[in-house]
Amino acid sequence: MALELPKLTYSGKIKEITLGSGDTAIKVGGETSYPFFTFEGTMPNLPRIAMEVYDSTPQDWAPAALEPFNGVISDPLAWAQKCVADYGAEMICLQLSSTDPNGANADAETAAATVKKVSDGIKVPLIVWGTANHEKDTDVLRRVCEAVQDRKLVIGPVEEGDYKKIAAVALGYGHTIAASSPIDINLAKQLNILLSNLGVPDNQVVLDPTVSSIGYGIEYCYSVIERIRMAALTQQDEKLAAPIIMNVARETWKSKEAKMATELDPKLGDSRKRGILLEAMSAWALLLAGGDVAVMRHPEAIKLVKSMITDMSQS
Repeated sequence: MALELPKLTYSGKIKEITLGSGDTAIKVGGETSYPFFTFEGTMPNLPRIAMEVYDSTPQDWAPAALEPFNGVISDPLAWAQKCVADYGAEMICLQLSSTDPNGANADAETAAATVKKVSDGIKVPLIVWGTANHEKDTDVLRRVCEAVQDRKLVIGPVEEGDYKKIAAVALGYGHTIAASSPIDINLAKQLNILLSNLGVPDNQVVLDPTVSSIGYGIEYCYSVIERIRMAALTQQDEKLAAPIIMNVARETWKSKEAKMATELDPKLGDSRKRGILLEAMSAWALLLAGGDVAVMRHPEAIKLVKSMITDMSQS
């Protein structure tokens, strides 16, 4: 007797949007069921990975995280090109760490020039990420939107404290907005409503519910992403039916477990393998919750996650 799996019928659908432009543009979203539940619905676009690049030389990274990028960490364009050429990156996320007011506090013109240089030097979609300082990000991200008018960037994080000024400029130049909210489904919905009231169309918004690493509250992040997907698919909540982007790498590799040297606590195992597995497992858990784009760092962690995506999509 054949086993019949119980199936749910979903009344909603995740919006399908295009990131980037031209031949290398990527479509995300479009799901009509929970992640990889292809026996209940469709998943026309598998989750995607964006490799992160920093606009200034990292100062506190674990040796394992620096190793794949030796020789290019002081040059964001060379770094991005290495990610594409050597590691097959399908997207790049440029972290504007130099603009942090508590760090180098680079000015908007310098940051915009860097973004323009990287944008001109690669063909894959480019995500540009600020520091989550409202005043600084407003200045920097507005200038970035103006400087790169020939490419469709993803601009983030755009938060409730700065969305009016940043989103208005991003909208004017046709960029996609990463709407960022602090791990709360109601705040995620509220920000999307505010963006809609500002005139931002649904096909120019991705949700960033903010995430964490395994061991640092990932179960709560998983629950929030899962509830966002449930609301979109089962309650037809249009304001939560956007693709989800997750900044996994930064949260994973800043953790003590990812950076601690092997000799400091041999019980934790080899530090290199530990960091790679921590990033891969964190990303995979959040993709299973409903993420569409994961920003990751280590090529081996990315390789692991991509293999799991392939295995799940073929099962």
